[in-house]
Amino acid sequence: MGASITTYAPAESIFTEGDWPAFYFQIIKGEVKLNNYNEEGKETIQIIIEDGQSIGESLLFMEKFYPINAIAITECQILKLPRKAFLDLLREDAEVSYEMNKCLSQRLYFKLIMTQNLSSQSPMVKLMALMDYLKSFAMDQQQYSFKIPLTRQQMAGLTGLCVETTIRTIKGMERARLLKIEDRKILY
Repeated sequence: MGASITTYAPAESIFTEGDWPAFYFQIIKGEVKLNNYNEEGKETIQIIIEDGQSIGESLLFMEKFYPINAIAITECQILKLPRKAFLDLLREDAEVSYEMNKCLSQRLYFKLIMTQNLSSQSPMVKLMALMDYLKSFAMDQQQYSFKIPLTRQQMAGLTGLCVETTIRTIKGMERARLLKIEDRKILY
């Protein structure tokens, strides 16, 4: 379909707020964060995406500029497909179209769950909502069976909390036996 593969270094921009969405991006290998910065320069992480997931695809269906940045967290190999070729592929292949709808639905679900809980004043409620969402896709739902795949800083960025509050709250959650910490990893 005319796709190419581009390698991005950690902290390198894939696209920035205000860019026109000209490509479909899919991560072959690596992690990417979608973020914004407020007036004071504080980062808000919208989502962290990894191997096999697509980046900013919803904007390809609209005539709007990107309202977010996409930044490589790790070294990334990313498949880039021109917008027109991507839209043609969706029109021609029902299975690909179905999978894209599933992906968009999952992202919308994440946003709905997080929006419901981000209005809470309680840092614990915000963090538990994030951890519950992440764990919801795991096969094993037993207590302490799921290793949270995020750093404390990433969790803070996703919940709108400062890192210090996130760390303090996680320690309190450990004391309350809501989670375990082993080798600096959070088990939920």
